[in-house]
Amino acid sequence: MRDSFNKQICTAALTALLLGLPALVLAHGVTARDAGFIEQAAGVHFGPYVYLGAKHMVTGYDHLLFLAGVIFFLYRVRDVALYASLFALGHSLTLMGSVLGGWRADAHLVDAIIGLSVVYKGFENLGGLRALGWSIDARWAVMAFGLVHGLGLATKLQALSLSPDGLLTNMVGFNLGVELGQLAALTLMVLVFTLWRSTGSFTRHARLANILLMVAGFVLCGYQLAGYGQA
Repeated sequence: MRDSFNKQICTAALTALLLGLPALVLAHGVTARDAGFIEQAAGVHFGPYVYLGAKHMVTGYDHLLFLAGVIFFLYRVRDVALYASLFALGHSLTLMGSVLGGWRADAHLVDAIIGLSVVYKGFENLGGLRALGWSIDARWAVMAFGLVHGLGLATKLQALSLSPDGLLTNMVGFNLGVELGQLAALTLMVLVFTLWRSTGSFTRHARLANILLMVAGFVLCGYQLAGYGQA
């Protein structure tokens, strides 16, 4: 009976995931209103850019899925802080470097790799790397994927006409907003995981949750590759 119920939960969750992710893929990015502000803004607008950075992070389902995978089996606050800091360092470097230095990459391909980063974390959490005999330092992997996530953030801004007047200050504000958004999202995630781990449900459904995480990553990657093929 329990196995049958778990299969029903899995089927329902997969269906909801597959139906819901396409809408999220299309919705994620810079809204028309925010894009209009960015393209018309000249000079320093530190506060608004902090807000935009925070908004982009807390609505960035791809970044949040990856972070959820990162902290899934982290039980100590200092470990969460370490991995979050490495991720933040990685995406700060490529976000600032790409926008200020003019480094460009195809947005679809970058977002496809971000999708694969979600797959990677789910696979790692399921013990897939150990099963293959691979030994990859999780800290360096998180930082490396942070570099890719930062490049993804940069492509959203580079698709717009950014004024060079006040660009450095505005990008510092945007990056600060991203970090504040990440902190807010992580705080909520840690609370949710702490509550979940206090129940027997966590042990029973941890495997299913990471399978769903991998499915989400593959779907995200597939949609981005489809977009690249149509570009």
